[in-house]
Order: sequence, then C-alpha cells, then structure tokens
Amino acid sequence: MSIEQGQLAPDFQLPASDGSTVKLSDYRGKNVVLYFYPKDMTPGCTTEACDFRDHHQNFADVDAVILGISPDPIERHEKFIEKHGLPFLLLADVEHEVAEKYGVWKLKKNFGKEYMGIERSTFIIDKEGKIAKAWLKVKVKGHVEETLQFVEENL
Repeated sequence: MSIEQGQLAPDFQLPASDGSTVKLSDYRGKNVVLYFYPKDMTPGCTTEACDFRDHHQNFADVDAVILGISPDPIERHEKFIEKHGLPFLLLADVEHEVAEKYGVWKLKKNFGKEYMGIERSTFIIDKEGKIAKAWLKVKVKGHVEETLQFVEENL
C-alpha cells in the first residue's frame, strides 16, 4: 500500500510511552508530524529523535504534534525517552500493523542479510487528517529542519 498526498491518513490506535492509548483521529485540529523509525537506541534513530527534541518548541509554535513510531515495546521507548529527554510520545507498533498501513514495513538488506523492518519515513498530517507531505527513505541529516520548514510554510 502506498500513501498519497491529499488522501486521508489511515487512522490507528497504539499504546504510547506515557501509558495512554493514542488514536491518530484524536489529533484532528492539529498538524501531526508522524515519523517512523527502525529502532530505539541506535545511532541514526537517536540523532533523529534528538533533532526532533531540539526543535520540539518550534513545532509546537506552529500547532504541530510530533509522534514517533517504531516496533520497539513501550519499556524500550521509556528508556529511550528518559536517556535523551524526549518531550514527545513514542508509540509501540510491535506487530508493525501501522507501519504496514503506511507502506513503510519493507524488506531491508544489511551486510548481505535480508529482513523485514521499518523504512525511515515521515508523514505530515494536516488539521483535517489528510497527508500533506510524505518523505520515504529519509536521510537523518537535515531532515527535521526540512520537515519544520514545510510545516511553517504550508500549514
């Protein structure tokens, strides 16, 4: 499945790092930065999460909420948040159902081994719940700034 700009973002319900259950539809009326990442505590994912942390207030200033999703369990998310002081929710997609809905659960290759995992991706969802922008196969360096600039200029 592929996600198209302008289409309604697939709704979902996942456990969140604060103990709540998050439904995407609960965020109607706000812009949402929904980012999928492979694994807590890994170098690229830590850099990306810390970049979002460092720009958290800038996103809040433009009425945007940041939500991170990975297949890691809540306990691992809690450690990741605590270690890096992350001020936004991380959602546990342990069965990768949401990643599949968004088309980011992919066959990956690393050192000759093939496995299924998250393709680092970010979706901007507007206040009406529609996909305003999608970045697939994200490169971490400069991505958060590019995301913020899009939200500031377009939403």
